[in-house]
Amino acid sequence: MKKLTARLRRQPKVSESQRITNDTLAEHRARVLASGRRFKYPLQYARHRLVFNAIIIGISAVILLAALIWSQLYWTQNTSDFIYRVTKVLPVPVAYVDGQPVLYSDYLMRLRSGLHYLETKQQVNLSSQDGKRQVDYEKQQDMQKAIAVAYATKLAHQMNITVSDTELQSYLDAQRQSSDGTASEETSDAVIMDYYGWSPSEYRYILRQALLLQKVSYAIDSQASATAKAVGQLVAQPNADLKSITETINKTATAKVVYGQSGLVPKTNQDGGLAATAAKLQKGQVSGLIQSTSGGYYYLKVLDSNDTQVNYEYIQIPLTYLDSKLAALTKAGKVDEFITVPKVAQVVK
Repeated sequence: MKKLTARLRRQPKVSESQRITNDTLAEHRARVLASGRRFKYPLQYARHRLVFNAIIIGISAVILLAALIWSQLYWTQNTSDFIYRVTKVLPVPVAYVDGQPVLYSDYLMRLRSGLHYLETKQQVNLSSQDGKRQVDYEKQQDMQKAIAVAYATKLAHQMNITVSDTELQSYLDAQRQSSDGTASEETSDAVIMDYYGWSPSEYRYILRQALLLQKVSYAIDSQASATAKAVGQLVAQPNADLKSITETINKTATAKVVYGQSGLVPKTNQDGGLAATAAKLQKGQVSGLIQSTSGGYYYLKVLDSNDTQVNYEYIQIPLTYLDSKLAALTKAGKVDEFITVPKVAQVVK
């Protein structure tokens, strides 16, 4: 007890200047804040350093991701679903034609469809020697098609050519026609997905490009148009012989025309509208000029028909100007491809 009392007596006494009163409250607050500042500034410095490091890490991650995607696109030529989706979001080019970008997504959309058909419908082993050759040929064809569409798109902008939703829907409706009637939209979409691996929106996109390419081809091919008029004057004569007219025209015309016969085909045959036109004619009757969706101008003459089938002969005036223009651009070095696409001879699928 005496020791405890002695310790209490030895406790330091608080001086009057250390006591917190109303008069010293402001001074005490200032002293506390001042002592706390030595903890604030190092913390502030660390936070700025943290933000700076986070920015550096973020930029590095973006650069690494971009490098990875670039290597997968232009080096490895990855055709996976993930890479395809990336190209749908990022409009990266696979080539340039006369200054017009050729979208990588357009190329992959066609290539993936071709590979899907080879694997699922033709049971081709893409890893075999023959399969690799077919893949190379598919790449070559799809690259050429994508380049042609891109160049046609450039010309379409210059010539104010478009494909309306009505035109696209009319073409889709015609495609659903068959000898068994009209297929439903759901059935048609399922068939397209099964054969080509395209969703409805992808298929409509591809068809719109095809119709635009066709419109531009007709608009710029003045030579084929002139030849078609010359053929029209001859087929308008009584008892016109289409085969003889073809031989006569080919003696002088720069753009060669083609004669052929269809054989008996369904009146709903998907041949660019030729069978549908022939189905409306009488035996021996010659049609007017047809702008077909399957390769140029046509005149046709009905040879025979029954309730469901029709047989006709025809003169075709092919559209060649766009192909020759693209060949000239390639020769002039105005077509730049950013990936290596093998050049192979045509393969039988």
